[in-house]
Amino acid sequence: MTHALTRTEVLIVGAGPTGLTLACDLARRGVSALLVEQAGALFPGSRGKGLQPRTQEVFEDLGLLTAVHAAGRPYPRMLSWEDGERQGEWDLVGGPGPTAPDPTVPFPSVWMLPQWRTQELLHERLRELGGEVVLGTALSGLDQYPDRVEARLTGPDGAERTVSARYLVAADGGRSTVRRAVGIPMAGEQIDPRPALVADLEIDGLDRGNWHVWPKAPGGPLLLCPLPSTTAFQLFAQFGTEGGRPENDAEGSSENDAEPDTSPEGVRRTIAARTHLPESALGRVHWASGFRPRTALAERFREGRVFLAGDAAHIHSPAGGQGLNTSIQDAYNLGWKLGQVLRHGADEALLDSYEEERLPIAADVLEISTRLHRAGGVRAGGLRRGPRTEQLGLGYEDGPLTVEARPGLAEDALRAGERAPDAPLDGTAGGTANGTANGGTGSARRLFELFRGPHVTVLAVGRALPELPVGVHGHRIDGGVTERVYGPGLFVVRPDGYLGLATHDPADLPGYLGRLGLR
Repeated sequence: MTHALTRTEVLIVGAGPTGLTLACDLARRGVSALLVEQAGALFPGSRGKGLQPRTQEVFEDLGLLTAVHAAGRPYPRMLSWEDGERQGEWDLVGGPGPTAPDPTVPFPSVWMLPQWRTQELLHERLRELGGEVVLGTALSGLDQYPDRVEARLTGPDGAERTVSARYLVAADGGRSTVRRAVGIPMAGEQIDPRPALVADLEIDGLDRGNWHVWPKAPGGPLLLCPLPSTTAFQLFAQFGTEGGRPENDAEGSSENDAEPDTSPEGVRRTIAARTHLPESALGRVHWASGFRPRTALAERFREGRVFLAGDAAHIHSPAGGQGLNTSIQDAYNLGWKLGQVLRHGADEALLDSYEEERLPIAADVLEISTRLHRAGGVRAGGLRRGPRTEQLGLGYEDGPLTVEARPGLAEDALRAGERAPDAPLDGTAGGTANGTANGGTGSARRLFELFRGPHVTVLAVGRALPELPVGVHGHRIDGGVTERVYGPGLFVVRPDGYLGLATHDPADLPGYLGRLGLR
């Protein structure tokens, strides 16, 4: 039975971190969005548990970083075991030692939080913003028209309804129903023939101050990581290829492949066989999943009014902690552009920049995670993630929305397209700051506090602040860290925290802001 037509501006399919982030961003922009999830509950496992520094900046802007930091913790040191004996500690994240604090990077460390908890916090934030997730609802088909998408949704009771949306975003994972429905190919490769097991479970007899590693365990390496704000550990175990064969399809494994035993008994047997822990120390298994590490990239991220985001567009090895973070930043890039088109009248051509900016980023990040996986750090006992995994250096220098109009810049100068750095605004150290009626500085102590929110920001650094369109927040800043880092000029800071335009000429501002629907 088909129910009456439902209308919304954006239909989001999939309530993982990608879909939830996008729904939060659209809600704060006043864009109506319907977020549906095929499962009857949010994903219950820990899978992606590392929030990179750039993702923490995104969460601060969305208003949930305080909760994220309260629920998580920094990464613990790795502790290797062999024959029941401790072999020494080492760091998974970071370089050879601590570095001096950097005022431009407020959150320098990766933050550990299990994926299920990240999703809970995003869901709570969405509810605060007036949104909700419709669970148990699957996409069963869609049709595109010049001005809309009509999607058929099937609810938990089997009833079908049609939703008409201006745009549809596929955030429904690596086996995306939406991606298949619109015919976007995804090409990739298996990067490790060995299956792996990941699970969350209770364990007695291990301290919670370390991430425990058995790199030479019989049958393959095994890791147990204490999950913050819980009594559980996350298990990761790798297996040999006996009895199985490699995947030959980037979108899913062969039904004949041998997979790890994900039953509670199988998980406990794996730990007991590879560690010094007795079976009596192994308690409840909350969640378990088997997989084979692979990498894949969609041929394009857009088909008409349908966009791909997150795992629907790119699939990563877990090495490097890049998948969840890249997915969240897909949503952060797309959200503000949809908002400018739907709320500020920007030309729909603005939406073309989503694929043009995010597809190269996804390809680059896939290279990083694949290289880290193939480096075999757990087996070598010492793989360390470096600055490239923090995602602070990723930007859009060659993107269609980037205009660098200042000649003669030094080689190491900050340029349009790069992340807009933070800086203190505390007197001499940060420089003096003054705002326009569109965006007074108030009690702000940092640049990021001026940027926070769904608006576009113009910084006049060591320059007079020109008149700006309604809705643009403008601030003049003289001296301090800001002028040292940015240099003198006029800077348009996009809602996602990247420098769009950098110029000395106020006459460049109206045309650029007009592209964003701000006139």
